[in-house]
Amino acid sequence: MALAGIIATMRNIILIGPMGAGKTTIGRILANRLGWQFRDSDREIERRTGATIPLIFDIEGEAGFRQREHDMLAELVSGDRVVLATGGGAVLRPENRTLLQEHGLVVYLYTPVERQFERTQHDTQRPLLQTGDRRATLQRLMAERDPLYRETAHLVIETGGQSPRAMAERILAASRAAQEDPPAGNENNSATRH
Repeated sequence: MALAGIIATMRNIILIGPMGAGKTTIGRILANRLGWQFRDSDREIERRTGATIPLIFDIEGEAGFRQREHDMLAELVSGDRVVLATGGGAVLRPENRTLLQEHGLVVYLYTPVERQFERTQHDTQRPLLQTGDRRATLQRLMAERDPLYRETAHLVIETGGQSPRAMAERILAASRAAQEDPPAGNENNSATRH
């Protein structure tokens, strides 16, 4: 489906991308601007289980967490007028990619590894970064996940050095522009349409 068609029938806005991309911050701003609900899938999992993501990883492993994540995503996208910030690994399962694409406008917040590193270097709550070489881990994750983010996204926005408010405005502007003038291709690499 063309981007304009997706936006015309848009029920939700779903933000995907790596850790440190600003999905939660930008998502809250978008929800506020639209008058929609905001949800963060990782925070919802923590709220429902009463356990932190690192603890869930410790007890259930990544596979157990990914199942919880899938179940939570399915529930959260079933509503309307929700801005959803997903976890960085939400696109790993093919069924999650399909689920997200079918239930809203999926926006990939592309963030270079160096910026991810700057934003996460002191974070102790991200299980996959509790390694000796965070930069190498981020590079590996980006190499694995970037193609999946791009496959899933209807719109790719480069985060650059802009403020979260400016990023939210770019997403709104790109979605409005697509409604008014459906693109023929991917002419703009700062707001690429898929």
